[in-house]
Amino acid sequence: MTNSPAQIHLAVVGAGPVGATAALLLAKQGCKVTLIDREEPQPGSVGFGMDIRNVALSPASAELIKSIGVWPEACAAAYDTMKIWEQWGVNDLLFEAADVDRSTLGWIIQVAPLLDGLWQQVLAKAEASAQFKVVLGQVQSIKTSRLRGQLQERDGEKVTVAIQQQDDLTQVVVDLVIAADGAESVVRKSLGVPAMLIPTGQMALTTIVRTENDHQNTAWQRFLVDGPLALLPANDAHLCSVVWSQSEAACQRRLALSDEAFCRELEQAFESRLGKIIAVAQRQAFPLRQQLSETAMPHPRVVLIGDALRVVHPLAGLGVNLGFEDIAALLKIIHANPNFLLDDPSSGLNKFARQRHLRSESMVRALDALKRLYAHDQPAISWLRNVGVGFFNKQLWLKRQVIREAMGLRSRH
Repeated sequence: MTNSPAQIHLAVVGAGPVGATAALLLAKQGCKVTLIDREEPQPGSVGFGMDIRNVALSPASAELIKSIGVWPEACAAAYDTMKIWEQWGVNDLLFEAADVDRSTLGWIIQVAPLLDGLWQQVLAKAEASAQFKVVLGQVQSIKTSRLRGQLQERDGEKVTVAIQQQDDLTQVVVDLVIAADGAESVVRKSLGVPAMLIPTGQMALTTIVRTENDHQNTAWQRFLVDGPLALLPANDAHLCSVVWSQSEAACQRRLALSDEAFCRELEQAFESRLGKIIAVAQRQAFPLRQQLSETAMPHPRVVLIGDALRVVHPLAGLGVNLGFEDIAALLKIIHANPNFLLDDPSSGLNKFARQRHLRSESMVRALDALKRLYAHDQPAISWLRNVGVGFFNKQLWLKRQVIREAMGLRSRH
């Protein structure tokens, strides 16, 4: 047995940002990797030359992506400040990168260019190495088996992934399945793993707007009683991505407004902090939910990461970053013991599963509590929130801890 993970064959199901990054980083570690997805990444809706879909990346997440040679610079907007205020409050909450001696808090990055860059690396890797394969098709089932001739149960146990490819059924036999196939994870459902659903009663309206004033490289968020409204910076100083969480009734009404009427309503809801909303792109909407799988490890040789494990409310921009945290945790296991799957898979993965599930549960519940707190419009609660915000904003040491946590830097300090 060599001190190398080359003997380990992993299947990563799902080639979104988390899955594709995981596959490339695990291959970089020396593992044999099969990346599985239904189809190649598809472009999304565009507004003012930008993909309407975007994610907020922490410095820790950006570091992982850059380590595999992917970074769509032209489509990644850095922000160094975050301003938060509420509908009934007078105190703003201000987070600045300078508070932790950094130049940026993170990046708002368009999904399509990010996926395109990752996919180019995936195809190049598949062409250059027989140890890296891409299989396009629909996962039909996940089954465990024991190879003939193996005397020890641990060594002989494998996982078979059955994939429907047009009229053919392909089977891939691996040592470990990493499910990164989203909130409706086929892997999770195939194994009969329940997921706790926490309804939010909200939908997210997303679009791109052109503003009168410069966004100042700032991520802006206002907590309204009906849900948080965020305007997130683009590389163009007068373009912002909008993520507006609201009730389904309000969302449907706003989708039906004319562009002019929507701009005026958004401008009012945002208190004209960026001047007039000059123009708006196509508007989209999707239901919001929080979700948590019963476990991060439904089988000793199957783990869930990303949205397959948990889905969180977008109000804190943590979703995809939690998925990249999952990847970093897996890489630590392999670095510590490259042959953990050939020895005892549970020795490393049990700890991974416990820690990642606990982290996920705490985030789901914290964000649910935060959403509920800001949904209260009673004067007494509003007053208490404002007093709390005013106090917190003056506690630089506490703000530093929160910033480091959000940036994925807590373990480095």
